[in-house]
Amino acid sequence: MAGPDTVSGWVVRRPGPIASGPLAAVSRPAPEPGPGDLVLDVEACGVCRTDLHLAEGDLPPHRPSTVPGHEIVGRVVAAGEAVTAFRAGDRAGGAWLRGTCGVCRYCRAGHENLCPKSRYTGWDADGGFTRTALVPADYAYPLPDDQDATLLAPLLCAGIIGYRALRRSALPAGGRLGIYGFGASAHLAAQVALAEGARVHVLTRSARARELALALGASSAGGAYDRPPEPLDSAILFAPVGDLVPVALEALDRAGTLAVAGIHLSDVPALHYQRHLFYERNLRSVTANTRQDGREFLATAARIGIRVTVSPYPLSRAPQALEDLAADRVQGAAVLTPD
Repeated sequence: MAGPDTVSGWVVRRPGPIASGPLAAVSRPAPEPGPGDLVLDVEACGVCRTDLHLAEGDLPPHRPSTVPGHEIVGRVVAAGEAVTAFRAGDRAGGAWLRGTCGVCRYCRAGHENLCPKSRYTGWDADGGFTRTALVPADYAYPLPDDQDATLLAPLLCAGIIGYRALRRSALPAGGRLGIYGFGASAHLAAQVALAEGARVHVLTRSARARELALALGASSAGGAYDRPPEPLDSAILFAPVGDLVPVALEALDRAGTLAVAGIHLSDVPALHYQRHLFYERNLRSVTANTRQDGREFLATAARIGIRVTVSPYPLSRAPQALEDLAADRVQGAAVLTPD
């Protein structure tokens, strides 16, 4: 049992297949805030597929024994002397992006997601698979007090990244959107697209996910490799499956755009220029997000009354949450809560 000056949590001790047990339980001293930091008493932390990629070694660790988790909802229990936007008791959210240089040409141009010195929660610094987390105040988001923390947590990465992917897909007004894979991020991005008047076609291997897609208002839901019922103006690939890139490109209408949303993707097979790219079809990647993306998405989510589907797990069952995510047993978003 951890004492008052320690926090219980999980670290990625030995990256490898989830069945090998890459997470290890730890107790560590509670963090102390630097001048610009917040210490959060964690109310909930979403479990992102990026956490799975880190645990399994698809993404090489940036530091040993890091606490994963970057969809953190918590209450401020301490703030550094330079912090003015938050005070003790405020609810705040910690997300994937946790630091940029602010002076490079990307930062100056509003593309801080491409900053070569960018830093990420749960990769470059400890995240939210724990009871107390340290978050830079300049990269934290104020969150409403009157909402369930488990429903807010997935907004902080799944929602924000899905929103950026939707914008990168260049979906025209009233357009036809295809979504490949339908987990945490996809089910939120789909609702934004629907609220903006799009027709949404979901293509995923999970029967439960197809049911959720139809319940949320999708026009159709089929298997991952199926052809949608109409040509697509835009598509987003959320599944980390490179084999689906040519499938999605072939489903695009002329001048359509495919945005690949994942931080990790299995190898993409050879593309046939005439079949996949001709007629000015576009293939785009999505890299992290900017804080402006986060602010825009959170405002949009509040305005449209976004519905968040979650599968809650106690913090003590974090390894099970990752195992279920790997096996596509999670409906919506997995979220950890204190035991």
